[in-house]
Amino acid sequence: MWRHPRAPPLTARANLRWAVVSPILRGLRPGNVLELGCGQGAAGARIAAVARYTAVEPDETSWRVAEARIAPLGGSVLHGDHHTLPDGAAFDLVCAFEVLEHIADDHAALAEWVQLVRRGGHVLLSVPADPERFGPSDELVGHHRRYTPEALRKLLTEVGCVEVVLRRYGWPLDNLLERMRNRIAERRVASAARTAEERSAGSGRFLQPDGVAAGPLVWVCAAPFTWLQRLAPNRGPGLVALARRPDEG
Repeated sequence: MWRHPRAPPLTARANLRWAVVSPILRGLRPGNVLELGCGQGAAGARIAAVARYTAVEPDETSWRVAEARIAPLGGSVLHGDHHTLPDGAAFDLVCAFEVLEHIADDHAALAEWVQLVRRGGHVLLSVPADPERFGPSDELVGHHRRYTPEALRKLLTEVGCVEVVLRRYGWPLDNLLERMRNRIAERRVASAARTAEERSAGSGRFLQPDGVAAGPLVWVCAAPFTWLQRLAPNRGPGLVALARRPDEG
């Protein structure tokens, strides 16, 4: 039920990530969901089809695309960051896919995100893995860092989360795709915006598929690898983390 037939196209990497994320969502069955930095709303449209969905997106161009995709499904996309949410807003699940690495003070940001989770609810994150992989594509889209599993677990624990579960994804396809992204980025990074924050603004539009046929074509090409990566849950350049906010404390 988490694969809407008319959902917007995902990139190949996002298909690999969604293959890990969607079973988690099915297991949690959250009543309401907040997505932070939803980009153009490709993942959000899939979630909004089956749950009460709210998102925030600071980039105006991406926000307009996401709003057009998600509003017909009954979801809401706010232009801005989490500070634009109403006071007292609380969600069963707060998720952020490829967002935390764009924030200079990730500890402070994550601590604020956790406060948006109801007691006993969950945080679901994805981030790029392995600091030694940091390359031109990271620089181009405004990444401040990549994470080791240990560093991400420590960060989630420090902001008060418990029951942290980590899973890598993307092997072997995304290892190859990352090399391709780096080659493209090498040609673009010299003319990119000067600050990481400026480069982050357009990161949700980087190499996004377009056109009616793009989504099914990318999905068909990526599908065998979404199964293959199950054979190597401890390998791959992407990292997904699920954690719970305690019922008390």
